[in-house]
Amino acid sequence: MPQVAARVSDEHEQWLKEYFRTKSAGAEFVVPWAVDTFFRSINAVRGQFSTAELKTVLEAHKDVKLLPDQSRLAYLQLRVQDACELNMTHTKYGASKANLEAKLKRLNDTQAAALMIWATAFWVSKEQKESDMEEYVRQIS
Repeated sequence: MPQVAARVSDEHEQWLKEYFRTKSAGAEFVVPWAVDTFFRSINAVRGQFSTAELKTVLEAHKDVKLLPDQSRLAYLQLRVQDACELNMTHTKYGASKANLEAKLKRLNDTQAAALMIWATAFWVSKEQKESDMEEYVRQIS
């Protein structure tokens, strides 16, 4: 079975050891669970957003470091709202701000977190450029 090397804080390491006896046992449980949860949530929102709306969400997460305590619907709504109001991001891609906000409002926290992870991952993986957005968005639209 392939291995993944992850860096965790001392607090997370202690938590894994307390709940799963060893750090490795905890990681072997948590990593597949997190991946499954992410893909279930992304699949749940698949097709709900237009290409223009997804590009707006992507742009709103450029240069963002997503923290676990910010992985809630309210943070997604705020980030997109700021991108639209401050930078007119929705007009850049031709999305309706009102429609996008209404669709975001229907998400639960887990779906919102998955969408934020998806958007943030675009900017941190490889050397993504805005020109690559079309293909990335096509994966979930």
